Amino acid sequence: MADSDLKKDLEYSGYSKSSSPDEKNDVAPAYHDSDVLSLGPDNSEWHSLDFWTRNGLTPQSFKRRKGPVGNLNATMKPRHLHMIAIGGSIGAGLFVGSGSALSNGGPGALLIAFGIIGIMIFNVVYALGELAVMFPVSGGFYTYSTRFIDPSWGFAMGWNYVFQWAVVLPLELTVAGLTVEYWDSGVSVAVWITVFWLAIIAINIFGTLGYAEEEFWSSLLKLAAIVIFMLIGIVLCAGGGPAGGKYDSYWGAGAFYNPGSFANGFKGVCAVFVTAAFAFSGTELVGLAAAEAQNPAKALPGAIKQVFWRITLFYILALLFVGLLVEHTDERLLGSGLSDSQASPFVIAAKDAGLIGFDSFMNVVILVSVISIGNSGVFGGSRTLTALAEQGYAPKLFAYIDKSGRPLFSTIFILMFSPIAYVGLSASGETVFAWLLALSGLAALFTWGSICLAHIRFRRAWAYHGHTLDEIPFRALFGVYGSWVGLTLIFLVLVAQFAVALYPLGGDPPSAEAFFQAYLALPVVLLFWAGGFLWKRAGWLRTPQIDVNTNRRVVDWERVNGERQRVAAMPAWRRILRLLF
Repeated sequence: MADSDLKKDLEYSGYSKSSSPDEKNDVAPAYHDSDVLSLGPDNSEWHSLDFWTRNGLTPQSFKRRKGPVGNLNATMKPRHLHMIAIGGSIGAGLFVGSGSALSNGGPGALLIAFGIIGIMIFNVVYALGELAVMFPVSGGFYTYSTRFIDPSWGFAMGWNYVFQWAVVLPLELTVAGLTVEYWDSGVSVAVWITVFWLAIIAINIFGTLGYAEEEFWSSLLKLAAIVIFMLIGIVLCAGGGPAGGKYDSYWGAGAFYNPGSFANGFKGVCAVFVTAAFAFSGTELVGLAAAEAQNPAKALPGAIKQVFWRITLFYILALLFVGLLVEHTDERLLGSGLSDSQASPFVIAAKDAGLIGFDSFMNVVILVSVISIGNSGVFGGSRTLTALAEQGYAPKLFAYIDKSGRPLFSTIFILMFSPIAYVGLSASGETVFAWLLALSGLAALFTWGSICLAHIRFRRAWAYHGHTLDEIPFRALFGVYGSWVGLTLIFLVLVAQFAVALYPLGGDPPSAEAFFQAYLALPVVLLFWAGGFLWKRAGWLRTPQIDVNTNRRVVDWERVNGERQRVAAMPAWRRILRLLF
């Protein structure tokens, strides 16, 4: 690769070599103070369009937008970001996947594994929030890997994230089609897959606002359903179920004692990690969506704080009631993993409660959830692919943004993976489903680890270039230590999953097929990394090379410092409330 091409790629990501060497070693400094600028989409052309064209409903809307590359809309409102943060990624992983996880590990393993992943994702999202507020770059976290770690690793993370969501889309369409079978509709699952595919296409016609509004209302439904489930769970555990039913007398925590809190011992705990990771996948989308928010510097910190409530209230507490109400030995949990909503412990608990219609209500929520995650896949995959194209890591065709603000060809590319859902209906469909799940299962862990490492390296470079923490407008709650905790937990989870991949549950002998179905994401990421290195010939960035100024958001420090002084003067209880909300 020519030196001029490498220089162009590095300059896009915010680092280039100067003609004069740095005083500390022979690596040249990478930035100048004049590089600092305010970065934000220019929506002037979009506002000048008529209503129908702005919303992508006219032929005119499909024409290329004028203006700078990567000029997406900035139309998301704070309520959108807040709901994406608190409920956006709740889907089949929680509602359905928790069934197989409960069967494999037991209720104790369920709480431990989801708790560990929750601590990890809490630190990941705060690290992402600090970087996103500081550097509001379209394409989000993948560009931070390119900028602060290694351009080749950034290439790998970008393409890994694109294909993670491209694979999740047909998976979710399959689950949606099978979910309708709960009511014995008599209609082919293929028909329902087509209906839901068309629904996702229709949502994406409206671009950013279509995604944001769909996520707002579907998240509202999901959160309301979980709260209702927990309230009913309290009544059932206290013995308030219908007379003659399973929960008509005090139930309490009996399932934790008989048949027990753990199934398959320590290996069972390790086996739950991949399901927990899949369930939390998409949490990082709030950082990606921030690039298309009206005022991300104001809205994103508030949205990040909501992640604490999602983890503690809508995951851990909900799964606590699942473990209380459904025994891990229940044969109904032995469904088709993430594809059979009848194996959902939420639906099983609803049926056992004897409450007429409650199981169907939970199934409707599952249906809405999986369509929501499918739509999130189109959003996340298309925006990342567009950023890759802008940086020269993907064909320039994918950098096309039309007048209504849609990354048109990137969206079409992700949607083209949808027909894989039909393959899942063939005789070998279950095998295909397992391999698709293997591709996406651990992919999120590499993304989260890269966010933590990018934050650690940013902080190191920030201090190296003479900056202080007071110059960071929004700081991760536990600072760089939180990112180290997150990175360490990710490494331990990968080790645990490696052990399960070598020695599967049930005492089956080790096999290559079982190993790669559990660990396929690793060779895929390494393949992308090797491809990026061979293409770009750029490796690990040394600290002096890391640019911490280019495209850094211009901050109104008078306002920020005034707010900090106001918070410092608050009583302790108000500061705690502000921290949590």
